[in-house]
Amino acid sequence: MSLSPGAGAQDRGFWWWERRRSALLDALLAALAALECATGGYSLVLDRMHLGTGFAVAAAVIGALAGASLLLRRRWPALPVLVSMVLVPGLFGIVLLVVALYTLSSTWAWPAGRRRVMALSAVVFVETLGMVLFAMFTTKPQPGDRLPASWVFVLLSVLVAVGLTVPPVVTGLYIGARRRLVESLKDRAQGLEAELDLLAERARERARRARLEERTRIAREMHDVVAHRVSLMVVHAGALERIVARDPQKAAQSAKLMAETGRQALNELREILGVLRMNEDTAAENVCGLADLEQLVGQSKAAGMRVTLTVSGARQPYRGEAEQTAYRVVQEGLTNAHKHAGGAQVSVLLAYVPNGVRVAVVNESPVGGEQVRLPSGGNGLVGMEERVRALGGSFRAGPEQDGGFRVEALLPSRLAERADRLTG
Repeated sequence: MSLSPGAGAQDRGFWWWERRRSALLDALLAALAALECATGGYSLVLDRMHLGTGFAVAAAVIGALAGASLLLRRRWPALPVLVSMVLVPGLFGIVLLVVALYTLSSTWAWPAGRRRVMALSAVVFVETLGMVLFAMFTTKPQPGDRLPASWVFVLLSVLVAVGLTVPPVVTGLYIGARRRLVESLKDRAQGLEAELDLLAERARERARRARLEERTRIAREMHDVVAHRVSLMVVHAGALERIVARDPQKAAQSAKLMAETGRQALNELREILGVLRMNEDTAAENVCGLADLEQLVGQSKAAGMRVTLTVSGARQPYRGEAEQTAYRVVQEGLTNAHKHAGGAQVSVLLAYVPNGVRVAVVNESPVGGEQVRLPSGGNGLVGMEERVRALGGSFRAGPEQDGGFRVEALLPSRLAERADRLTG
């Protein structure tokens, strides 16, 4: 029978104990077993076999070495059991036998090693029972003593054999199962902890992305508001500078329009910066939509732009995010015309078509003459395209064949507010 190493002990080299107190416990058990085995061997040879002192001392030394095999119980759990089986015929080595059986049943993997555990335990039980029976039936009674019935000897022998083998085996199986359960729970806890760490990392990544998207959205809104309103203010300021000397009344009107545009810009910036404090309903109330295009076009017209608004198709409400995106596309198109096509004719088109809603800002080729040149970061149209495509729409911005420029977006009809949704 092979001496299978204990679980984990083979991986620790010469020092196979996990903790120093485990090594100290094995040393104490080995010393106790060695003392008992040495005493038992000495008594067996000297008192029962009558072989003399020299043989008794040799038997004591062999018994001590046998008991000391408990030092190896964690490395080779079967070895102390085999040694104890050799000592059972001498009816000594009880400590070695009990500890060895406990170690064997608790250390070897269950159920993988159940056959070896049960086989060795059964052999030890049968051997112990046989030797106790032999000792009882061969013991010579003293003169005048009355021997009990044979069944009493058999019962006592069974009880002794059971007491020496069953409790350590059952206890070892229980301790080993509990130890493996604890290790399994630890492994599961570590796995869950690693999974929670992964989930937490993913949550942090989602939060980081959400913050980035929110910053990007707010930056776009601020760009749309600031670029358009400030462009109008710069146009008014340029006109004011040219006419203040020759037409004070018109200059005063331009100054009034510039002040009104500045107030509108401040109001929209307050709404954007306060969006985190708004609930969903309050935020929806402040969204600019398709119904506000007429006012937006009127502001550009007041700034001196030659602009017209054309609406076609059956009017239909769209979701808030869709209407605001369409509004921002028109706003960006007008801002673009203020920057690059001063004095040109501009047309704003709003068409409700079967596959959605289309908005477009088309300006003719810029006319000659003095213009107010406005700075451009080049990010407005890019941001508009991202917003439109995020809603599943299409976007186009580019020059026309006649030298003009077109900004156009189509938002799909699935973004429209349905009648059942409006009445539900």
